[in-house]
Amino acid sequence: MNQLKKIPYHLGIIIDGNRRWAKKRHLPTIEGHRRGFNNVIKIARAARERGVKILTIYTFSSENWQRPKNEVKYLMELMAEAFSKRYIEELLKDKIKLKVIGNKGKLPNFLQEKIEEAERLTEKGKKGILMLAISYGGREEIIEAVKKIVSQKIKPDEIDEEMIKKYLWTGNLSYPDLIIRTGGEKRLSNFLIWQSAYSELYFSDKFWPDFGIKDLEKAFLDYSKRQRRFGR
Repeated sequence: MNQLKKIPYHLGIIIDGNRRWAKKRHLPTIEGHRRGFNNVIKIARAARERGVKILTIYTFSSENWQRPKNEVKYLMELMAEAFSKRYIEELLKDKIKLKVIGNKGKLPNFLQEKIEEAERLTEKGKKGILMLAISYGGREEIIEAVKKIVSQKIKPDEIDEEMIKKYLWTGNLSYPDLIIRTGGEKRLSNFLIWQSAYSELYFSDKFWPDFGIKDLEKAFLDYSKRQRRFGR
């Protein structure tokens, strides 16, 4: 930890490998998701302790709705747990604001209600933001932004990058400095595709439940050695 010279202000994480982790151990798929959930809590805390101010975690994509119904049902219930009293109290204690991005209208009512309450309770958090991408797709986000701009009858010559940014689900938040993906795959999979134009990318072969604090620090160390030129 002492070697870390530069910490990303905004960190994005694509969590991948829960199902393969379970399959490798001859365990039910839901056990992989359960272990993955526990790891989200652990890594989120570690990132916060190391100075990350905005953490965006890709928890459920718009494509994930195509998974088996029982698996989706379990994932909805598991995500509802993330908004339970004990986790919200931790965010309140640390003055962290919770924000959920994605097509929330597709989520079951009980989850929508929990998200709404959690966002309301934590809205005054000034020390950081935990952003969960649920029922999220980057292309859908851009389409929805364009629809909002059109509905406002904004003239074409008034549309620029800053305006589009304003209408994205992430709003005026800074773009991610570093995006980590676990599970061995090397792609963004529709995650923050507008916002990640100049993000540094880091890929780990470890399945998400096995990605630990030392792995996070290794990613930060790699990031600290990079020179970000933004095309210059």
